[in-house]
Amino acid sequence: MWRSYFLLVLTGCVDPVTGYSNGKVSVACGDMVPQHGYDPSPDPPPYSIIVDKSSFSPGDRITVSLQVASPNHTFFRGFLMEARNAGKSDSPAVGFFILTDPHESQLLQCGHTQGSAVSHRRSSRKTEVQAVWESPQIPPQRVQFLVTVVHEYKMYWVKIAGPVVSLRGATAVPTTAVPAETTSPAALSAPFSAKGCGHSKSCLRDPLGCDPETDSRCFFLSFTTDEDERSVMFELSGPAEGYVSFALSLDKWMGNDDVYLCVKDGSRVIIRAAHVSGRTHPDLISEEGLWGRTWRVADGVLQCCFHRNISLPQLENRFNLNQSYFLFLAHGRAHQGFIHRHDHQPLISTNQKVISGPAEDLGGSRSPLLIKIHGVLMLTVWMWMVNTAIFIARHYKHLWPEKTLLGHRLWFQFHKTMMVLAVVLTFVAFTLPFIYRSGWSKRAGSHPYIGCTVMALSVLQPIMAILRPSLESPWRIIFNWTHFGVGIVTQILAEVCVFLGTAQQALLLPSPWSPAVLTGWLLWIVLADLLLLIHSCALRRKGKSNSEDKENILFAQLERQQHGEVSKLQKMVLVVFLIGNTGFLVAFIKAIVCV
Repeated sequence: MWRSYFLLVLTGCVDPVTGYSNGKVSVACGDMVPQHGYDPSPDPPPYSIIVDKSSFSPGDRITVSLQVASPNHTFFRGFLMEARNAGKSDSPAVGFFILTDPHESQLLQCGHTQGSAVSHRRSSRKTEVQAVWESPQIPPQRVQFLVTVVHEYKMYWVKIAGPVVSLRGATAVPTTAVPAETTSPAALSAPFSAKGCGHSKSCLRDPLGCDPETDSRCFFLSFTTDEDERSVMFELSGPAEGYVSFALSLDKWMGNDDVYLCVKDGSRVIIRAAHVSGRTHPDLISEEGLWGRTWRVADGVLQCCFHRNISLPQLENRFNLNQSYFLFLAHGRAHQGFIHRHDHQPLISTNQKVISGPAEDLGGSRSPLLIKIHGVLMLTVWMWMVNTAIFIARHYKHLWPEKTLLGHRLWFQFHKTMMVLAVVLTFVAFTLPFIYRSGWSKRAGSHPYIGCTVMALSVLQPIMAILRPSLESPWRIIFNWTHFGVGIVTQILAEVCVFLGTAQQALLLPSPWSPAVLTGWLLWIVLADLLLLIHSCALRRKGKSNSEDKENILFAQLERQQHGEVSKLQKMVLVVFLIGNTGFLVAFIKAIVCV
């Protein structure tokens, strides 16, 4: 990306323009357009190009100067200088340059000749630069100098036509100067429509089935092959503060992707092409092969349309549209044309699609499969298994007192089995985000830190249980309180982690639905606990009032009657508790599947 510098080109080069403040812009030898995300200035260029000769012979030297010609623009910051065959702007650079000020300029290679271009060495302010061009031994009959000048990041002029110098003895032929590029996308007259999705054009939408013509929240990508079957028309739309974009990818992982962006800049939209080589900021590349660009901004919705040739073999990192790819749809913020990292996880098509193939209505998801499995497992463990195991241990120790399983009372076996299984599933779920991210996530906030704490405490609990002292040991009361305290802390941290997890970009559940339902789930658990605690206290008071009757012959019958009533109530509460917990869990699993 060019930052505040000036690009000067004296005719000839083939690669896409890319500029840097240090002047190492060898890749900037093609269309001569700085990759700033802005259109060239439509105003007349305030610079002049001067040569000291109008004709030359093979081996002659010509001094070329770039000067500020307007008092309103008192400097420029960088340059790239070439010479090309006049009238053949796509031909290779001819001749080579000699530096006059090595502190301000440096030689580059554009084409096959070392020194065939010269650029700035640093981005300091300049009012004039000079370089000496030496003619090759077999020169073209006419040579023209072209210039692309950048005054500031947003203000530049592309391909300013310089003087044409002629080979001595050649027949003079009228020439036409190459104009500065000032073209920009036109404005769309109406919003896009989902009509024809799956029939005449392929579409990827979020929410599924939305129509950008009537729904301002709709993120929309459509594409269809043009009648000549040599190009594809893309339509991209979405509510975004800065930009909407889509990418063609060989897999569902970010990296080595062909990217196209619609970036808002004030009241207009800029359509750009880029390439992503990894989980990094996209590198803007040549827009060659893009045409018919139009855009629209209305009610906070960005829309842009462009055509792209199906095959661009001359351009590196531009995919052939006759092949199949996964589609990524992303949006985010932008400031003065600079795009920031997308605010939400990109929408990724479920399957690969041949871009130039038959029309399809595509489905997609914003959450990776590994993260979805992570969410389902964690919710199953901490919404259902752990709470059920704790609920049974707290309120059902005296239920089924005579029933045992493998030598232990029934409640204990239920509690132990579910807790061990909870630790195993928590560990499995714990590893999945690390597998997906290939390491630690730096943008997940406190969620991973709390999650690691929960994982450690979850492993500590069964270890303490294995080492628990006997009932007669004086250490038993210390174990009981420690086991209880660690369990309560782990449960609270896990619930906090669940709340934070529903707002993670990789698994962003609907809001405010998610926090509201989680709050309802917590209230459900608290109410069930309070109900049984209140009932237990009432039974204790009743037992104290009947303490004088314990020597009565009818005491055993009364105890059996009370035990039968308690069992019936506790069983009913347990069934209702399990049904409610299951309902909350199913609601969240359904939400995760739909993300």
